[in-house]
Amino acid sequence: MIIKTGIIPKIAISFMGIDIYWYAILITSAIAIGFLWAMLHNGRYNIKYDDVLDLSLIMIPIAIICARIYYVLFDLNYYLSNPSEILNFRNGGIAIYGALIGGIITIIIFCKKKKINVFDLMDYLAPIIPLGQAIGRWGNYINIEAYGSETNLPLRMEIIENGITKYVHPTFLYESIGNFILFIILFKISRKRKFSGQITCVYLLGYSFIRFFVEGLRTDSLMLGNIRISQFLSIVIFIIAIIIYFKRKKYKKYNYKKS
Repeated sequence: MIIKTGIIPKIAISFMGIDIYWYAILITSAIAIGFLWAMLHNGRYNIKYDDVLDLSLIMIPIAIICARIYYVLFDLNYYLSNPSEILNFRNGGIAIYGALIGGIITIIIFCKKKKINVFDLMDYLAPIIPLGQAIGRWGNYINIEAYGSETNLPLRMEIIENGITKYVHPTFLYESIGNFILFIILFKISRKRKFSGQITCVYLLGYSFIRFFVEGLRTDSLMLGNIRISQFLSIVIFIIAIIIYFKRKKYKKYNYKKS
């Protein structure tokens, strides 16, 4: 199966001289679905939908800014030479790991001020994240970006680069499918959660695993020397998630025996 590109234009509509891209529509749709999920599961793990709304007003812009900062830091030579491009979000350049780091820090601070169990809130939100990622990756397809190296596999994506037709790994599709499967797994676990923090850890384990292998196929990875930053971070997150998972599980057993 060959996936054709360029079928859908990058710009969905133009309104009063402003171009609205399909990527922006997909991201906005993912956020809207996230709010719907949160509303439908109001009260789960003692988390109120109103608290999620309050959090989102802070977390969404911070996550976007952190996603941009992460990208700029690991492509610093370009942005130091072109400082006017640092704030040019419309020209692309955000990283999901930057958004996750910014989002987690925001959640921790928010929970401390609101006196909410941080693992309960993160478990409440965790299933939404891979679903949003699965939707958002199709923006990469429309923009013809974030694809992989050349391949002869039956499933491949056709691109035209410098007038030459190439067939590459559709890494957007790999990650989209992987994230959707992860969403289904988290959805099932969320209905029978065994301990606080379980869903968050499974998400971190699952996504870091997916991203490590997909990143190895991409041609546009952010690099630090010869190291692919996202692969390195995936390994770090995977190890941290394993440690937290077993600590939370042990903590649950300890409290159960104590009670």
